[in-house]
Amino acid sequence: MTSMSSQYRIIAVCTGNICRSPMAELMLAEAIAAEGLAGAVVDSAGTTAYEVGRPIDPRAARKLTAHSIPSDRHVAREWQAEWFQSRDLILALDVDHFGWLQQAAPDRASLSKIRMLRSFDPAVAGRDPLDQGIEDPWYGGHADFDLTWTLIHAALPGIVAHVRAELARRPRPDGRHPGTAGQPVRSIS
Repeated sequence: MTSMSSQYRIIAVCTGNICRSPMAELMLAEAIAAEGLAGAVVDSAGTTAYEVGRPIDPRAARKLTAHSIPSDRHVAREWQAEWFQSRDLILALDVDHFGWLQQAAPDRASLSKIRMLRSFDPAVAGRDPLDQGIEDPWYGGHADFDLTWTLIHAALPGIVAHVRAELARRPRPDGRHPGTAGQPVRSIS
């Protein structure tokens, strides 16, 4: 079993935690597992309590289900300040979440963990965070959730490569090569 200290913990953050961030969480967990990486834990939260306790938006669930990614266990929750310490990578889905997280960060170490999710997408990686956001699909229709899927999906290879590199740098208590098969990737939802 992998210890908590050797796990690489990632959290995706949006507004209410019912559309973008759970999609990112579940898509990323699936992508990491598909690469055979071990020792990563992925979860998500919202910057507000608007949707706490609610399930994933049905339109987000439909999109995930179309790609055989289950989402029925997701329950929306609000960001907790202690997660700045316990998460290794904090992925903001839009610029307002990015700014909110930066304002709330208690120290430089926490600030260094905050990234725009799309900063891992080569098409927009070097751009200003204002150009890396994913607009809230909640106000739209199915096409908006399709676009959200596409934008998150484009960043996944970059995030997976980042996780692979981070896991390779962490010692494993069982002596096995870090970042390879063993402890499965987990999504908290």
